[in-house]
Amino acid sequence: MTFVHPSDRRATLDNLTSAQLSCDAVFNPAQALTSRTYANVELELDTQSETFWCFMRPEGRPSYTHPLIDDLTAVQHAISGAFAAQPAGAPRPFSWFVMASAVPGIYNLGGDLGHFAQRIRNGDLAALRHYGHLAVEGVYRNAVAFNAPIITMALVQGDALGGGFEHALSFDIIVAERSAKLGLPEILFNLFPGMGAYSFLSRRMDRARAEAMILSGRLYTAEELHEMGVVDVLAEDGEGQQAVQAYIAKHHRKFNAHLATYKARRRVNPVTLDELRDVVDIWAEAALNLSEADLRKMDRLCAAQDRRRAAAEVEQPVIMAAE
Repeated sequence: MTFVHPSDRRATLDNLTSAQLSCDAVFNPAQALTSRTYANVELELDTQSETFWCFMRPEGRPSYTHPLIDDLTAVQHAISGAFAAQPAGAPRPFSWFVMASAVPGIYNLGGDLGHFAQRIRNGDLAALRHYGHLAVEGVYRNAVAFNAPIITMALVQGDALGGGFEHALSFDIIVAERSAKLGLPEILFNLFPGMGAYSFLSRRMDRARAEAMILSGRLYTAEELHEMGVVDVLAEDGEGQQAVQAYIAKHHRKFNAHLATYKARRRVNPVTLDELRDVVDIWAEAALNLSEADLRKMDRLCAAQDRRRAAAEVEQPVIMAAE
């Protein structure tokens, strides 16, 4: 196992003929998945451990912008399509999916606050609902593992705030480095996190604790959330990828039992798309009630996100790839 940057290894679809793509789709669908390039995500396949890695690297602000949502959606649909195209009895393209970040110190800082503030000032309820529905459709696809027989994991190295935390909560397993910060700061500008937090937290803890977390605006360390049962695997700082690899190596022989357990979880305590969309509608209507003072706080947080991105750009993370 070595560590290299994906752009040094990956071919683009433009360099492949349609016949080659067709062949890949039939005989090596996972390889076909990683052959496409995206502006906001980087993909890697570790064939040895049957693990598909997706690293977020959003252009501009490290939050859920429309371009990042679009790229993540395209990856999700490609994964679903690859599994659906598999002949009966053929080996699965991969068994484990890991969502991580290629931005140093940041998993994701949450919703596109600049977009929100503009739409709220314009009274554009339809645009707010549209953004929210796109976002929760994505987290719903995460929550059902893209309708594929795989186990999904979020690897949190750095901050996962607001929608970033909601995104991580939508996977089967959360692995987080000890000092990573996770939380829901929306209360700071008089709003609540409307894209999955209540649904997912209330299934990982009781209703009272979920509401207390949502209304506090507090940031928690991964260590604290591990003690509360929200984070599943606690990794030492700088060792998140190794912790994921160790978890997969330990449990892969019992993959069938683990997969069935997570399927049972979804059946017994499901998060439905209708539920997620309904909460988005509540969020969008509440957003239009924000005052100008609230929106100025949102603007300041948005500026802080830009500063975080600028600081992160001076660091170059090392991305894992298979030999």
